[in-house]
Amino acid sequence: PETAVRLRCPCGPVTAFVPWDGHRSGNPVRFHSVPAFAAATDVAIDVPGHGKVVVDIGYGGTFYAFLNAEQLGLDVCFSKTRDLVSAASAVTEAVKTQFKLHHPESEDLAFLYGTILTDGKDAFSEEPTTNICVFADEQVDRSPTGSGVTARIALQYHKGLIQLNQTRTFRSSTTGSLFTGKAVKATKFGGYNAVVVEVSGEAFYTGTATFTVEEEDSLKYGFFFK
Repeated sequence: PETAVRLRCPCGPVTAFVPWDGHRSGNPVRFHSVPAFAAATDVAIDVPGHGKVVVDIGYGGTFYAFLNAEQLGLDVCFSKTRDLVSAASAVTEAVKTQFKLHHPESEDLAFLYGTILTDGKDAFSEEPTTNICVFADEQVDRSPTGSGVTARIALQYHKGLIQLNQTRTFRSSTTGSLFTGKAVKATKFGGYNAVVVEVSGEAFYTGTATFTVEEEDSLKYGFFFK
């Protein structure tokens, strides 16, 4: 009734669990993250145009900076998306220049992927908490973000705001889509106290891709740059 699918992601192995009724996959689907941890909390950052703000930095497969949008004079639920994106991007650039990240296993992963603005409702509650994830080149996630929810759960657990197996609901401010997340296991990752996080939500097929290898292709097995 449920199939485990083990995926090799850039951050490491992630196991997804997909319902199956004998004919097609269903919802909700869920995955167990790589070890997630609080990289730093209450870090003061000077953001040009916004002044000094305080951010938390969490890792959930990649690093994000987190802060309440109110620190930037915005409301994550009602402000214009363009304003939220501009402010979050400014925070990302400021953190990159003012805070050094470290990954326990791979320095290739020691970079800030983006900033997640929240409604500040981090303490455990049955009510959803809303955020917007602005990542890469000012892209906005349509969902609450799998790695982002993972990192946010890790921060909440680190701060004692949630306990193991307490489920929180996260809402995307852009589309209203919902994920749930919970810390299911405490672990260690390098020198960090970490957790494995389960994230659950809806998933739908959006496309397929076919790759073909022709025998005459001299580069069919790939190549390396020296």
